[in-house]
Amino acid sequence: MYKRFFNLQRNPFEITPDPRFLFSTKQHNEALASLYYGVKRRKGFVVLTGEVGTGKTMLVRCLLQILRQANVAYAYLFNPRLTAVEFLQYIAGDLQLPTAGKSKSDLLLSISSYAIARYQKGFTTVLVIDEAHHLSTDVLEEIRLLTNLETAEAKLLQILLIGQPELDEKLDSIELRQLKQRIAHRAHLNALDIDDTCGYVYRRLQIAGATKPSELFPMETMVELHRHSHGYPRLINTICENALIQAYARQLSSVSPRVIEEIAIDFRLNVLHPSPEQRIGAEDAPLEVARAARSLLNLYEHLRNTKSRNAELNMIVGSGASKNEPYI
Repeated sequence: MYKRFFNLQRNPFEITPDPRFLFSTKQHNEALASLYYGVKRRKGFVVLTGEVGTGKTMLVRCLLQILRQANVAYAYLFNPRLTAVEFLQYIAGDLQLPTAGKSKSDLLLSISSYAIARYQKGFTTVLVIDEAHHLSTDVLEEIRLLTNLETAEAKLLQILLIGQPELDEKLDSIELRQLKQRIAHRAHLNALDIDDTCGYVYRRLQIAGATKPSELFPMETMVELHRHSHGYPRLINTICENALIQAYARQLSSVSPRVIEEIAIDFRLNVLHPSPEQRIGAEDAPLEVARAARSLLNLYEHLRNTKSRNAELNMIVGSGASKNEPYI
């Protein structure tokens, strides 16, 4: 509804990951290059991690677009909360392989035969798993075993794991040490700094048709935007979309820092959540208090017993002494 007012041709801050709006920062370029290189060179395992809202899915969509143009067959799994058999069924189905009535061994044979046939024709097969931090240990082990499908020169099935930092923690576990050793490339996405935040917002506005994006979102507004979004693209989109709606409702020609502040309050962006380390510390606090109290009680009991024994000893010594003899 604000497009005509701000002379825009499309909405610039949709939350859906549209590859047309990709803003190529140095870290995003490196991450995309790492994913593509891992597939192109048949490296087997590649891992991409990043906090919530840093643009991982956007990069995946861009990669899938590149793979389609390069005639690369892929299975894209975006909800990995599956059992091992369900996982294999999904992969086979996404590769257009029959799954009805197939046992686990039948599914493995079908996927293997498909990857081998494509390799013999010079084609690549890729398995892309988004939200990979939700994968169970059993499914991750199943994925590791899939990488045993290889020749002397290359892996026949390329596997990309994309997830939040919890994926790294999971891969660091002793149960998955074999899988961790097979990772050929890793990449990580951080939040945007203030310069990249400005570039990100202005790039989207330009694609949407804005001729003077810096007038629509002045620098003082960008500083406030970065402060509340912490540089996470998803939050930037949410704040900017609502900021344009608010500016339109008030008939403002530009978005002011005050508008950003009000939206941040409405969305409770000032509510800070403790980090995993802080949560662990908070959970341990009652135990520490209990231990301290127990230690004090034990010390008190020890001192009381010591005092009691000393008193008894004085009574014994005193009872054995004559009237004119001193206590020993």
